Amino acid sequence: MKDLIEKAEVLIEALPYMRRFLNKTFVIKYGGSAMRDDALRASFAVDVVLLKYIGLRPVIVHGGGPQIGATLERLGKQSRFVDGLRVTDDETMEVVEMVLGGSINRQIVALIQQGGGRAIGLTGSDGSMIRVRRRDEGGRDLGRVGRVVGVDPAPITAVAEAGFVPVIAPIGVDDAGITYNVNADEAAGAIARALRAEKLILLTDVEGVKDARGELIQQLTVAEARKHIAEGTIREGMIPKVECCIGALTEGVASTHVVDGRMLHAILLEVFTDGGVGTLITR
Repeated sequence: MKDLIEKAEVLIEALPYMRRFLNKTFVIKYGGSAMRDDALRASFAVDVVLLKYIGLRPVIVHGGGPQIGATLERLGKQSRFVDGLRVTDDETMEVVEMVLGGSINRQIVALIQQGGGRAIGLTGSDGSMIRVRRRDEGGRDLGRVGRVVGVDPAPITAVAEAGFVPVIAPIGVDDAGITYNVNADEAAGAIARALRAEKLILLTDVEGVKDARGELIQQLTVAEARKHIAEGTIREGMIPKVECCIGALTEGVASTHVVDGRMLHAILLEVFTDGGVGTLITR
């Protein structure tokens, strides 16, 4: 009986959040270990289906860097990176489109449908949804790597309003119709801004943002986050993730989260419990 009561208390704790977020859009960047572990993949799919069935609007933006790297390796092509961005020549771009827009996107759609939901796969080039310019990093040529300059939310909205979960591969297109590789965090942030999403959730391979002692910071304001970056507490790979959150918050997204995707049901625990499990960043 005690276990049953505890389950009821969990539902009661979640109730005000369910009410508050009814019909709200959540943009979830899906990547890292959560994509490569079978139990975590199933957990993620169930979380997304539950969000949809209780009246929220989840939008999934996925990565796939390790899978692209593995495919290139099988083809005998070495990966090169500049400041964490994959140098993408024409041959590499073919692999990017095949892996991101093909196999990974279809796998995620299938996962959600196996979990009892309905999903439709898109790429950012569909309907010129994610518009980009060629990226220039200090004069170094990265090839077909794009910087997002705009998002047309119409294809995403149409899919969501038809009752499906949009699953989006981060491929952008320029004014000439040429496709580009886009960082998945950047794409998710831009999509969240365009949709005026309630939440942007970045699933990562760490617990969240940590302080100088290595302890999890449960909540930050934009000002506090900028201070931590300036002081060097937030560093290396966490900087672009936090800056992505700051950019989303300053352009209309209500709240952002950096969450450990290695934890089962991490999304539900972050959104529907009082304490959460990651780092909440707010205005």
